[in-house]
Amino acid sequence: MAPETDDQEKIDSTFRNGSLTAVGILVGFSLSFINRWVSGPNDWSRIDILPMTVMVIGIAVQVKVFADLLARDSLLVVKYDRARRLFMIGVIIVAVGIAIALVNDVLGISSQKMLG
Repeated sequence: MAPETDDQEKIDSTFRNGSLTAVGILVGFSLSFINRWVSGPNDWSRIDILPMTVMVIGIAVQVKVFADLLARDSLLVVKYDRARRLFMIGVIIVAVGIAIALVNDVLGISSQKMLG
């Protein structure tokens, strides 16, 4: 028989609120970065689709975590720890997308410029 929700270990709500703030800031940064990159004056090429897709997937994971942390049951340690791990995965995915775009720019195979 599964333990009742009241018996499960919980985190303090102020700790979760701080995490929500940090997640919100990083999601905002990710969205701002992709907006700046997409709004560039250069034309798109096929090679630009790969980093864009990777970044969009990472941002989607981050937004899902943000929604999970807004849920009432996110105060449960199990749910909070899962959200924290998933958020770090989302951040890493976005970083990989940025790295791909940067390599494409350095190698001169991308029409979307990251370095100016």
